Amino acid sequence: MKPILYIPAIQKNLNIKLSKTQIAKLPKKLFLAYSIQYKNLAFKIKQQLEKNKIKVQKFQQVLGCTKIKTKLPILLISTGRFHAQNLMLQSPTIHILENNKIIKIPKKETKEVKAKRKTALIKFLKANKIGILVSTKPGQENLKQAIQLKNNLKKQGKQPYIFISNNIDITQFENFNIDSWINTACPGLAFDNSDIININELPK
Repeated sequence: MKPILYIPAIQKNLNIKLSKTQIAKLPKKLFLAYSIQYKNLAFKIKQQLEKNKIKVQKFQQVLGCTKIKTKLPILLISTGRFHAQNLMLQSPTIHILENNKIIKIPKKETKEVKAKRKTALIKFLKANKIGILVSTKPGQENLKQAIQLKNNLKKQGKQPYIFISNNIDITQFENFNIDSWINTACPGLAFDNSDIININELPK
């Protein structure tokens, strides 16, 4: 097998300077999170915050599946809502940086995300026929875990089936008689469909 080379994508030449008005929107203590593309910018933002007496108690790179242990408000340096949606399930307050402005994600949006994840869990608990999604993409492939999960579900009287694909197309789900789907690949997939539950969301 040929070795896999991972090259981090870093956004260059980002020189954002937050105004005091924007910084004032933030709590005095926070968790500063960032996706890898914005690592350099996150360091700059951290310096700006600390100069304005904002205490960054935790500073960490996050992925779409990152599990964090904090009750702190979070400021996320990233793009779009992909990473934010995962963090909404873990922290009561999320701020994001958009176009040099600090935006606080409305509680309504957070509640909607949590409601969709609860719906997915309820569908799984009631389901008989369950599809287990496995990606062949490097870094996302979890076939061994999927097989173990399939065996466990059989013991519970369920009818599990493993679906393997390089590109998982949720528009094809209607072609299969499946009650609930378990995702073992990129967790962001579950935010697009309430029929999907991520494997790490399953009850222990």
